[in-house]
Amino acid sequence: MTAIAPRFGPQLIRLLLVTAVLTVGLLGALAGTASAHAALTGSDPKDGAVVDVAPREVTLTFSEQIAMGDDSIRVLDPSSKRVDVAKMQDLSQGGTVRYAVGLKPGLPNGTYTVAWQAVSADSHPVSGAFTFSVGAPSATTATVPDQEAGGGLVGTLYDAARYISYAGFILLVGGAAFVLACWQRGASVRPLQRLVVGGWVTLTAATLVLLLLRTPYTGSGKLGDMFDLGGLSDVLDTKTGAALVSRLLLLGAAALFIAVLFGAYAKRVTEAEAEAEQDGEGNAEAGKAKADLAFGLSLGGTVVAAGIAGTWALSEHASTGIQTGLAMPLDVLHLLAVAAWLGGLVSLLVALYRVPDLERAAVRRFSRIAFISVVVLAVTGVYQSWRQVGSWDAWTDTSYGQLLLVKIGLIAVLLGAAWFSRRWTGLLGEDAKSAEAGAEADAEAGVKAGVDVAEETAEEDVAEAGTAADPERAAQLARQRTALATARKKRDRDADTERSGLRRSVLIEACVALVVLAVTTALTGTEPGRTQEKEVSRTGTEAAAPAPARPVNLTEPFDTGGTKGKGTLRLTIDPAGPGTNLMHVWIDGPDGKPMDVPEVKVAYTLKSQQIGPLPVVPERLAAGHWSAGNVQIPMPGDWHLQVTVRTSDIDQTTIEKNVKIG
Repeated sequence: MTAIAPRFGPQLIRLLLVTAVLTVGLLGALAGTASAHAALTGSDPKDGAVVDVAPREVTLTFSEQIAMGDDSIRVLDPSSKRVDVAKMQDLSQGGTVRYAVGLKPGLPNGTYTVAWQAVSADSHPVSGAFTFSVGAPSATTATVPDQEAGGGLVGTLYDAARYISYAGFILLVGGAAFVLACWQRGASVRPLQRLVVGGWVTLTAATLVLLLLRTPYTGSGKLGDMFDLGGLSDVLDTKTGAALVSRLLLLGAAALFIAVLFGAYAKRVTEAEAEAEQDGEGNAEAGKAKADLAFGLSLGGTVVAAGIAGTWALSEHASTGIQTGLAMPLDVLHLLAVAAWLGGLVSLLVALYRVPDLERAAVRRFSRIAFISVVVLAVTGVYQSWRQVGSWDAWTDTSYGQLLLVKIGLIAVLLGAAWFSRRWTGLLGEDAKSAEAGAEADAEAGVKAGVDVAEETAEEDVAEAGTAADPERAAQLARQRTALATARKKRDRDADTERSGLRRSVLIEACVALVVLAVTTALTGTEPGRTQEKEVSRTGTEAAAPAPARPVNLTEPFDTGGTKGKGTLRLTIDPAGPGTNLMHVWIDGPDGKPMDVPEVKVAYTLKSQQIGPLPVVPERLAAGHWSAGNVQIPMPGDWHLQVTVRTSDIDQTTIEKNVKIG
């Protein structure tokens, strides 16, 4: 039996450390890329609106289906007291997703804050806040959480658990597939057993952590709430909670699968090999029993693996958006192909470094499976990219498209390393043939064979003599024979450049795969490009970085048409940016001296966003001078300014100008 010998070297340790640092750094860099998967597209009253009469309710409209609780919408008065009453109402109909909450009657004038929090259809939490005013804007002490939903320590732990759960799934499914499809004798090999069992333990533990963290992740953001039984009960009623519980039940079935794979099946394989070595052909009944058990394990394992993969497909991106009926089964197929390729790659790496007698045939079988997996990944990946990105511009203009480009680049590197691995695998086959030819030549010459036979005969004679004379001597001789065999294998291995090349290329594949997995995890937490583009189309254009605010200075002549109706208006807005501004208005007569008039009114309107008019009634400070110290402008833009000057009971005029805010 031709084998590939193991060796751990300093290069392995350095490469794994570099990869671990790169993966952690990449995860940290990508942690800020996750964004909302459902967006607030409208409200009544609108953000920043000033209404004359307090509304009876506040309604919120969203871009896609969300899950909300009775306490998901809070309305706070200027003193930060809640003024919403009764339960939230679901007013959704057709393709419109709308929710409303009632308000207490008789609300006084002032600025009110609306804070909301929900869970998107693809399981990610979203939140936000906006203000509206009754009568006129006022100062407010209302505070809303400065941390976005799903952020902070809880968000970091939740994202880490998601990454670990993907890794556990890949090791569990890919390791078991490698044993059944590539190297059946690996069922009795301890390192591979530890790898598959470790994958099961990792996935199970990560799933439990995700289930416990779900309450603070979508709610309070406090880590202590992960043990809130009431919150856990609410989580179990959601789609994500049901998916996590289903995953735990399927992992119970996976535990039974592992027990049979490494128990009864490993025993059948060992017995079949022993009988084959004994009589040269083996027992037909034993071979049939092994084949039947392998078929049952393959069928049952595929069903369980597909079910576990389905828990992701049913609760994340594939379950929302367009063509979900096709997207979800293709997502399951995509995850299974990833596990077969990357999980099998890690299994091969473990076997190459830890198992002394890995057959070349197992390497060639995995090479074929990896090729098929890559084809499946390409087909399903192209479809999912089209479905999630939506347009060519979204590849570079959205965070999802940019991450996807990074993933494609890493996969290209991974395929390059895989090409070298396939090349080394082919050379292994050629090396096997040349080794067999060399052995035949040596046998004909009788030199090497004779020496080996003589050495083995001498060792056996000494061992028998030692056994008869002294059991301790026999044990010592056995250890010497083992050391001699190990040294011989090490010498052969160090001289085998093909095996060394295969180990290096597979190690590089595995390290790149770790980074690919990190990017994939970040993608599942990032808003799809198609959704981002829809939000941009609803709001006009993406928010640009605000320009430095500059004070607005306006000087305009006016004529109301009556007696003493002519004059000049001077107006300043400082700092002329979003938020609180100071406004001064001066009225000068034709002689340039202050001119007192009965009334001055100002209003702002942002027509592009349908905000306003926002009325401002300045206070008279002195003859010809009015001021307003709390002018609230909600956002930057080209605002339409209207200043009404009344010089008598019937004579007035309105000056209209566009001013740049922010």
